[in-house]
Amino acid sequence: MSTMIRCISPIDGSVFAERPAMPAEAARAAVDGARRLQKEWAARPLAERVALVRAGVERLGAMNDEVVPELARMMGRPVRYGGEFRGVNERASYMADIAGTALAPIVVEDSDRFERRILREPHGVVFVVAPWNYPYMTAINTVAPALIAGNAVALKHASQTLLVGERMVRAFEEAGLPKGLFVNLFLDHATTEALIAGRAFDFVNFTGSVGGGRAIERAAAGTFTGLGLELGGKDPGYVMDDADVAAAADTLIDGAMFNSGQCCCGIERIYVVDRLYDDFVAKSVAIVEGYRLGNPLDPETTLGPMANRRFADEARAQVSEAVAAGAKPLIGRQLFPADDGGTYLMPQILVDVTHDMAVMRDETFAPVVGIMKVSGDDEAVALMNDSQFGLTASLWTRDPGRAAALGARIETGTVFMNRADYLDPGLCWTGCKDTGRGGALSPIGFQNLTRPKSYHLKKA
Repeated sequence: MSTMIRCISPIDGSVFAERPAMPAEAARAAVDGARRLQKEWAARPLAERVALVRAGVERLGAMNDEVVPELARMMGRPVRYGGEFRGVNERASYMADIAGTALAPIVVEDSDRFERRILREPHGVVFVVAPWNYPYMTAINTVAPALIAGNAVALKHASQTLLVGERMVRAFEEAGLPKGLFVNLFLDHATTEALIAGRAFDFVNFTGSVGGGRAIERAAAGTFTGLGLELGGKDPGYVMDDADVAAAADTLIDGAMFNSGQCCCGIERIYVVDRLYDDFVAKSVAIVEGYRLGNPLDPETTLGPMANRRFADEARAQVSEAVAAGAKPLIGRQLFPADDGGTYLMPQILVDVTHDMAVMRDETFAPVVGIMKVSGDDEAVALMNDSQFGLTASLWTRDPGRAAALGARIETGTVFMNRADYLDPGLCWTGCKDTGRGGALSPIGFQNLTRPKSYHLKKA
């Protein structure tokens, strides 16, 4: 009897959706079927592949009225924010726009004696293991360019967003993608690892926890399967002495709290130069005090529940530990009566924090942020680098040269100046240290989803 995979709604703890986990044999058959279709797909002109991917994305967008409340029920994001289609479309469209250039042959020589060139070939079957926090946008980062490059795609989604993969495949097939080329798999962890270990896939892209990334690496050990891993984060913001304090507070606090803090590149720790510290903290507190925590189906709600009770409990434990060690919470409990000790978690700003506290060291992934006073750039850089993670860093200054010079000293994948919590599809989305390896989007994303093949042709 198959194990049931269940999505428990954070709104009320009910079972919102369930699907039987696929037996290993059925999953392997679906992947093998996609593999059989892949060669013919790769042989089709690039323009046709691009057009079908664009059509699939457009069809997905036409489902948005259904998608938005479905997401609220599955993972708790308020309906007022309108879902993820704008980001999905931006990323997929950009990759479609650059495909011709990014996948073009590199011609080294074309003379009367030799033709020497490097072409990009698809890996074959790309396996995408996607997370629940931005389930459509994180998946499309790989799904769209993988298909455009000529790969087949297998998608496994988190149980918290159980219906997303099913809906994505249906949208693409309704738009004309060959049935069975892009497949959705309902898998338990053991079957997922067995498929990877059995070389079912030619490339695996995983977005999730550090522990999950380690499990993927262990499963792939010895198979030489290519991996792309985007794992944890503890992204910092640094407000310098020449920053626009109001703009910095607006953006950094939004980056810390949006989606209930459940963002891969959300701001989890903020360093403010001493001269601006009090003003920044006051502005930040005022912003958070204006939030409304509640049912995500209510259009007045600005902060929904955490996706899972366990995530909320982990954040509460970090806050409690920090307060016991001397941190000061600035947001009053009375402002957020909807906090029920379960999935509904009030936002919090902590000051008097140190890096001895887990809340400034471990990933929180919740609407909680610590703010520290610093003396200047050297102290800020040292603290920003005092982390096992490295996804993004947000620098606030009016001087681009200063930001670039500091950025060169920060161990991170992306350096922002006067921005935060944004994925630019024209740039490589990547990380360092325990945040993982590889890179999505941009021309580099196409390179990771293909392999180079060299041609050295001597003319007779």
